[in-house]
Amino acid sequence: MARVLRMFQAQHGNQQTLLPSAGEPETTTSARGRGTDRPGRDAFFDNAKYLAIVLVAVAHAWEPVMDGSRATRALYMFVYAFHMPAFILISGYFSRSFAGRPDQLRRLVTGLVVPYLVFEVAYSLYRRWAGHIPDQAISLTDPIYLTWFLIALFVWRLSTPLWRSLRHPLPVALAVAALGSLTPGIGQDLDLQRVLQFLPFFVLGLSLKPEHFALVRRRAVRQAAVPVALGALAFTYWITPDVRMGWFYRSTSAEELDAPWWAGPVATFTLFGCALVLTAAFLAWVPRRRTWFTVLGAGTICGYLLHGFLVKAMDYWALVPGYDLGTPLGRVVVTAVAAVAVTAMCTPPVRRALRWVTEPRMEWAFRRDTPGLSRR
Repeated sequence: MARVLRMFQAQHGNQQTLLPSAGEPETTTSARGRGTDRPGRDAFFDNAKYLAIVLVAVAHAWEPVMDGSRATRALYMFVYAFHMPAFILISGYFSRSFAGRPDQLRRLVTGLVVPYLVFEVAYSLYRRWAGHIPDQAISLTDPIYLTWFLIALFVWRLSTPLWRSLRHPLPVALAVAALGSLTPGIGQDLDLQRVLQFLPFFVLGLSLKPEHFALVRRRAVRQAAVPVALGALAFTYWITPDVRMGWFYRSTSAEELDAPWWAGPVATFTLFGCALVLTAAFLAWVPRRRTWFTVLGAGTICGYLLHGFLVKAMDYWALVPGYDLGTPLGRVVVTAVAAVAVTAMCTPPVRRALRWVTEPRMEWAFRRDTPGLSRR
C-alpha cells in the first residue's frame, strides 16, 4: 500500500491543500532553495493534516461506544481538547494571504460553499433514510453534524482582512469568544456559537509565521511533548467523571451548561491554553519528511466529509448493541475501522471521484471579465 501511495504522491504532489487555500500556493523549502517559482507542498503540513483527520474520525467513532468506559471517555476528551483547534489553526495559517480578491472569492465559493450545500443536504437525507426520521428538515442555515466547520471556515476566511488589520487580533478574538460563551440563545443559525468560540484558533493561525512552526520541530520541544501529553492524558482521566463534554464542543453558552456566567470566560481561556499546549505537542511529533501518508494530506476534506456517514451508521443501524461494540475488544475494532476508513477516504482516487463537489470549476457561474480570475 505504501508503494502505491508513493506513486500517487509523485503524481499529485502539487495539488490543493486540506481545505481550499486562500491565495498563493504553498511553497516547499526545497523549491525556494532551488530558486524556482514552481508551486510545491510542505510535507510537514500534509502529514499534520492527515494525522489530524484521523484523530477527528477516531474521536467521532468513540462517541457511541464510550459509555461505561472511563478510559475511552478520557481519550475522547483528551483528543477533543486539541484536534479541531489544530485543524482550525492550520486553516488559519493557510488563510493569511486572503484579501478578498475575485479569484480568492471564487475559490471560497467552490471550495467551501458548494461542499457545504451538497453535504448539508446529503446528511439530512441520510438521516431521513437511515435514521428513520422522515420529517428531518433540510435547513441550509442550521448545519447538521460536521458540516458546521465548512460554514465556520467560510465566515472566518471572509473576516481575514479585518483580523490582519488589527494591532492585537488574538486578544480581541479571545474577548469575542468569551462574550459568546456568555450569550445564551444565540441559536443554531450558521452554528454561530461555534464560529465565535473557535475563532481564536483561526486568528492565531493568521498570526503565525513559518519560524513559529520551526520552533515546535526542535529536539527539545519534541522531548518535552511526550511527558506533557502523558501528563495531560493522566489529568484528563482524573477529571473525566466531573467535566461535561459540552465545554469542548463550544456549541453552547455557560448558562446552557447549567454553569455560572463567569465559568464561560474561564473555560474559554483555560481551554484555549490547553489546546495550544497540546497542539504544539502534537505538531512536535508530526514527521517533517515525506512519508507514505503525506499524499493523503491533500485529500483530508474528503475524509472529513465522508467519515460522518460511517459514524452515523453506528447510531442509525444500532451497530453498537447489535455487534457488541461497547466492549473493550469492540472499542479497539471501532478505532481501527475508523482509522483505516478515513485513510481510504483521503486517497487520490476518492479525491478525484469527489472533485465535482469539493473542487468544482464552475466557470459558468462567474464572469470571465472579472479581474483576478485569470490567476486561478
